[in-house]
Amino acid sequence: MNFRVGFGYDSHRLVEREGEQTFLTLANTPLPFHKTAIAHSDGDAVIHALCDALLGALALKDIGTHFPDTDTQYKDIDSKILLSKTLEMITERSWKINNVDITIILEQPKLSPYIDAMTEKLANILSIEKDALSIKAKTNEKIDAVGQGDAVAVYAIASLIRENSPYEK
Repeated sequence: MNFRVGFGYDSHRLVEREGEQTFLTLANTPLPFHKTAIAHSDGDAVIHALCDALLGALALKDIGTHFPDTDTQYKDIDSKILLSKTLEMITERSWKINNVDITIILEQPKLSPYIDAMTEKLANILSIEKDALSIKAKTNEKIDAVGQGDAVAVYAIASLIRENSPYEK
């Protein structure tokens, strides 16, 4: 059996949207919040970091290589679509996800009430059991832009497995 691991990271600045209902989308879950992410796509830093981890495990570079922010077809795109395209790359190469571990670093909003919903949504998208997906939330203790509430940062690691690899002899 073959086994691979990939690491991903993403961050986005957060800005206030006065006078309108705003959401911060993380793990395909819209969170009511007075700030939203600045991004070319929908700004879902969790899915972006996850795509980077999965692409890294496949040795296929990063999310910007496959879905560049200079391409207008990705403007305001739902990051779930980017993740679906990444999952197709995994399947095409006969790999499958073994497990995923994600850490979200954000001062506000508090994410604990949303972790279960995020886990459920991502596990469904990834077609894995919930116990193969860990999502954790941390603050940055008021340090730097993340700690001041002006940004979100996400780290992700993913492992892939493949039985009967064409590379095995």
